[in-house]
Amino acid sequence: MNSDFFRQKVEISLEGVGMVFGKKGRQITALQNITFDVEQHEFVTLLGPSGCGKSTLLRLMADLLQPSSGQITVRKEHPKEVRLRRKFGIIFRTPNLFEWRTVRENIELPLEVLEQTRQMYREQVDQLLDTVGLAKFKDYYPWQLSLGMQIRVAMARALSLDPPILFMDEPFSTLDEFTKDKLQLDVLEMKKKMNKTIIFVTRSLTEAVFLSDRIIVLSANPGCVHAIHQVPLGSNRTLQTRESPLFQELTTVIQKSINEGNEPSND
Repeated sequence: MNSDFFRQKVEISLEGVGMVFGKKGRQITALQNITFDVEQHEFVTLLGPSGCGKSTLLRLMADLLQPSSGQITVRKEHPKEVRLRRKFGIIFRTPNLFEWRTVRENIELPLEVLEQTRQMYREQVDQLLDTVGLAKFKDYYPWQLSLGMQIRVAMARALSLDPPILFMDEPFSTLDEFTKDKLQLDVLEMKKKMNKTIIFVTRSLTEAVFLSDRIIVLSANPGCVHAIHQVPLGSNRTLQTRESPLFQELTTVIQKSINEGNEPSND
């Protein structure tokens, strides 16, 4: 069968990507020879210890940084072209909401930038408020909300233009376990309903296994792909999924992979 048949499903492609910070004589190689593909509607997690370049790699894919070497294509185009057409949604580890705007007004902001009338997007924003469970809080200000609720607002804002690709950089890292569990379930439900391609960054092994279709384990110094793991847990995951033998087996295998990737080299 023609190999192009399979390539049609590739949403993001990285080939030999490297990233070097600093000037000559004081350079740090953050990433080296990163090569992998992300398929359409796939949930891919970048997993590894602090300093392995996970967030840097996400920013490269989202065209927030430019690689020092190699090539990144999104939908067979340069990431800049896709970003300018607003086909990315990005959620960072802090919500970055405007304190003087209500929940609704924060979500509406990207639509206002497109100079659409409020009447045109009111129904769309109402649906997003329902999706993230904040319909009753639409007239609240960020300072009146818990951190978990603020992250829900950031998620809705990132989804307001209905982008096919969503980048999430450790969005739940500062939350308590109860709130984190709820938001993880919300993300799984959102992906199922909205068919997004999601690139997710985390340092939590259990979070990665619970959410992902595939996990890319990065090793540090410099950051490179150590291993790629499929996560065959199906699409109907619940909190009880974490108690399954398969979940435990995957966690053990991937933890071993992480440890191997961070063992000192004998070279």
